[in-house]
Amino acid sequence: MPNSPDQCRTMVDVREGVDATDRELVALLDRRFGYMRAAARIKTSRDTVRDEDRKAAVIKAAQDDAAARGIPADVIGDIWERLVEGSIAYELVEWDRLRD
Repeated sequence: MPNSPDQCRTMVDVREGVDATDRELVALLDRRFGYMRAAARIKTSRDTVRDEDRKAAVIKAAQDDAAARGIPADVIGDIWERLVEGSIAYELVEWDRLRD
């Protein structure tokens, strides 16, 4: 287990923590994309894959959470914009794959 950020004393410590965190993030994204596969399986119409109101709510929730944690909400908003758009694209591919 790497040091917490406050325990880091060297750049080696920092890099180990960043690398471990990146692996955790990818594992969480794997789970998130699993939910996109589930959505593609459950939704009965391809037209329902893109939901702009839901997209806006997800991005806003991430920005609000970031602001509450004291990290840059605008950066998180940019990341989530890309994440949600990538998720929609992935869900469309899965929706089509399941119905071919």
